[in-house]
Amino acid sequence: MIVSHSFSLMRLIAFMYKEAIQIVRDPSTIMIAFILPLLMLFLFGYGVSLDANQIRIGLVLEDTSPEARSLGYAFEKCTYFQTKVGINRKEIEDDLTSGRIRGMVVIPSDFSVNLLKNQPAFLQVIADGSETNTASFVENYADGVIEDWLEKDLGKNAQIIAETRVWYNSELKSRNVLLPGSISVIMSLIGTLLTALVVAREWERGTMEAIMSTPILISELILGKLLPYFILGMVSMVICVASAAFVFDVPFVGSLFVLFLATAVFLLAALSQGLLISIMARNQFVASQTALNVAFLPAFMLSGFLYEITSMPVVLQWITHLLPARYFVSIIQSSFLAGTIWPQIIPNLLAMSCIAGFFLFLVVKKSVKRLD
Repeated sequence: MIVSHSFSLMRLIAFMYKEAIQIVRDPSTIMIAFILPLLMLFLFGYGVSLDANQIRIGLVLEDTSPEARSLGYAFEKCTYFQTKVGINRKEIEDDLTSGRIRGMVVIPSDFSVNLLKNQPAFLQVIADGSETNTASFVENYADGVIEDWLEKDLGKNAQIIAETRVWYNSELKSRNVLLPGSISVIMSLIGTLLTALVVAREWERGTMEAIMSTPILISELILGKLLPYFILGMVSMVICVASAAFVFDVPFVGSLFVLFLATAVFLLAALSQGLLISIMARNQFVASQTALNVAFLPAFMLSGFLYEITSMPVVLQWITHLLPARYFVSIIQSSFLAGTIWPQIIPNLLAMSCIAGFFLFLVVKKSVKRLD
């Protein structure tokens, strides 16, 4: 019998069919043991902070009078803000759109004129509603800065009216932020946890030896393990997006093509990570616990889905750059609430692609056809 050493599409399809049947027959996962509570205690104790005490905002000084600069200085010295000052409103708006800042304060050109005439002096406070808690903090802290400046610098007779607007989530509905972000957690669960059980389950049941004795190539084995779960993940993504848009009325203003392109890249990273875990563990319990610890929980706690990354300790902020879920959450929330913002989407796609390529390289490196 002549054994083919070239890639065979028929072998790949047959192996994928076998894998699909296995998914249907055994879709359950292993119960979580004591490691998960310990990790959750660590994350809640050190990785999560609900205190928004360093909010990044922009300050547009269209008025350069001493009064306007004095108010601007009051925002700069406020300990709750990290203030970027500029005179170009378009530049600051671009920072808000791309997520580099969470709000902006605009002091218009007629601010000091109206103020000195004892007329109402208007300024504008704009908050990013994609982070509902942070948007509320921006509004409240800005009002506090203005009131404190009025009392200390001009006396109580002056009158300033701040017109506050919220972009991207004007109703400040947390559902509009939480549902898109939760999709990344669902994809992490499907992509990493389930594939982590694939090869480990084969070793436990003794079927891996039978697979190794077949003419299947390593490339066919890897693709045969990844593609069924990739399809499962994409179908789940369709269901999640449709449910968020049509059942929960979450607005979607971006591009479906961009969203599903990002989903494909993210799934490749998650699937490869899970498959790498299963190759190294060879035990379903160990594989499931490892997947929860290194993928699912970090995606839930450290991706920016629930908690502002800038509120975390600096070390954990660095760690978040290694998580594909961090970039996926940014793309999903932007697609739902802000639209297709290419200066934000392209770097996130590139980062996820690099992580996916790294995990896929490790999977190929660790996958060998031998029984030891």
